[in-house]
Amino acid sequence: MPTISVTSQPVGDVTADVLVLPVLTGAEGADASVPGSAELSAAAVSVGATGAREQLHRLPALSGFAAGSILLVGIGAGSFDDASAEELRRAYGAATRSLAGVATAAIAAPGADAAALAAAIEGAALGAYAFVAHKSESSSPKPALSAIEVVAGDAAPEDVEAAISRADVLAHAVEITRDLVNTPPNLLYPESFAARTAELVADLPIEITVLDETQLAEGGYGGIVGVGQGSARPPRLVRLDYAPAGAAQHVALVGKGITFDTGGISIKPAAGMDEMTSDMTGAATVLSATVAAARLELPVRVTTFLAIAENMPGGGAQRPGDVVTMRNGMTVEVLNTDAEGRMVMADALVDAVAEQPDLVMDVATLTGAAMVALGKRTAGVLGTEGARAAVVEAARRTGEPFWPLPFPEELRADLTGRVADLRNIGERWGGALTAGIFLQEFVGEAEWAHLDIAGPAFSSSPAGYTGKGATGMSVRTVLQVIEDRAA
Repeated sequence: MPTISVTSQPVGDVTADVLVLPVLTGAEGADASVPGSAELSAAAVSVGATGAREQLHRLPALSGFAAGSILLVGIGAGSFDDASAEELRRAYGAATRSLAGVATAAIAAPGADAAALAAAIEGAALGAYAFVAHKSESSSPKPALSAIEVVAGDAAPEDVEAAISRADVLAHAVEITRDLVNTPPNLLYPESFAARTAELVADLPIEITVLDETQLAEGGYGGIVGVGQGSARPPRLVRLDYAPAGAAQHVALVGKGITFDTGGISIKPAAGMDEMTSDMTGAATVLSATVAAARLELPVRVTTFLAIAENMPGGGAQRPGDVVTMRNGMTVEVLNTDAEGRMVMADALVDAVAEQPDLVMDVATLTGAAMVALGKRTAGVLGTEGARAAVVEAARRTGEPFWPLPFPEELRADLTGRVADLRNIGERWGGALTAGIFLQEFVGEAEWAHLDIAGPAFSSSPAGYTGKGATGMSVRTVLQVIEDRAA
């Protein structure tokens, strides 16, 4: 990710390759928001800059500006006071995302207060991402910005430095998730995912424990073992412990880590199956949030479980009709092997609840039904009333859209097994709700929130501070919930 620094230079003296300036909407069409720069305002009007949300216009160098070029970005509001924090994140994120291949950029928000500037910095940091690890030189890859300079303007230097420090932690956490999700499944599989996790926490006060396939079988993790048994690359359960001295709250996190999901014997259609490399986003998310909590030195104990497996239709794969015994002793009829996420999550949830935390959150790309209900940019959240409300409130502040979903009582009956305690699917209708009700069987009386991010975890079209592929959506919400517990 880019280095972020602050400068007290006037906007016109900044020497970055590109200077990013906001365009506000107004009666005259646009106002480039740079006092005394008639030439810039005229240029903005001449290229049709209206200040519309995330509208971008690149201008060559102008007299009075030392930057190599100027990028105008529409804020979608007539003033910074009228723009929400998320609008500012998206605008500045769209700007830096468009600058892949450029080395340095400066961002300015003349007239913005400290909160607005902080949102702009966060968006710019999130937008400066490109995954080019597997691009050869022959394809002329365009890496993300290497450096962002923040023009402080009238903001207090200490406020800007604090905003930069926080944006660095957030963007780094989101980058971890994006990188892991974008890594091809032939390179990221249960064992390598566990190894990568160990590398990411090596320099942090986080203890890591990894259970292999033998330990999982001996420990009664029937859900994880069953899902992973069709693959030549066996499953793992990774536990992370961040336990700062004096922590008054304890949060447990669980993430779905299906490194590739063919659907198993209940195989998926070929079209779009390549995107199932993203089925480990939940595990990447809770890993990233744990790393961020440690970097921020939050006074909250965080115990995190990554339930990692590859769902393949190999000769040893579980069959529809198999019965497995879960970590808590419950038996489950596997009627559809493509409902595998809830199986690995259930085992990990049993361990999470056993720690008796104040709050349990699980994150998973769990159901296509969530996308049917909410589209591809909004995630669903289910759980106990207090936990669900906490996630929705945290999401509102981070700008990540979540919508609360219910647990209809009538759907539970359809999960009663014929020859076992439970079956792993219910009827077609309300599939996202049924999946949540299934997981509810494994959390007892714990305060618990289930985040189904199947839609927004992976994007086929760029928008705001997210490009194509992994988005990292929900990392900041999970971290915000932990921060709220710290407060």
